[in-house]
Amino acid sequence: MRENIIKNISFEFAVRIVKLSQYLREQKKEFVLSKQLIRSGTSVGAMIREAEHAESNSDFKHKMSIAQKEINETIYWLELLKETDYLTDEQFESIINDAIKIIKLITSIIKTTKANMS
Repeated sequence: MRENIIKNISFEFAVRIVKLSQYLREQKKEFVLSKQLIRSGTSVGAMIREAEHAESNSDFKHKMSIAQKEINETIYWLELLKETDYLTDEQFESIINDAIKIIKLITSIIKTTKANMS
C-alpha cells in the first residue's frame, strides 16, 4: 500500500496543535485563541481523511478545498499568537513551517485534481 504523505503530515501537525493548545492554556493562561487554533488546526487532517473516501472527484476537490481553508485559518491564528507574544519567534517558526508545507501540498493536490477533471 502506498504511503499517504499528506495524511501523515496533517495528523502529525494536529498532534503538535493539540500540544501547543495545552501549552497555551496551562503555561500562558490563554483560552480563547487556543480554542480557535485547535479547531482549525485539527480539522485540516479530518478533512483530508474525509477526502480519502470521497464519493467523486468533485467531492474530493471540495473536501481538500475545505482543508486548504482550514490550514490558512490556522496560519492566521499562529501569526496572531506570535504578534501578541504568546509564541516566541522560535516556537512560531517551527510550527509555521509545517503549516506552510501542508498548504503547499494541499494546493498542489487541488491543482492536480482540477487538471485531471478537465
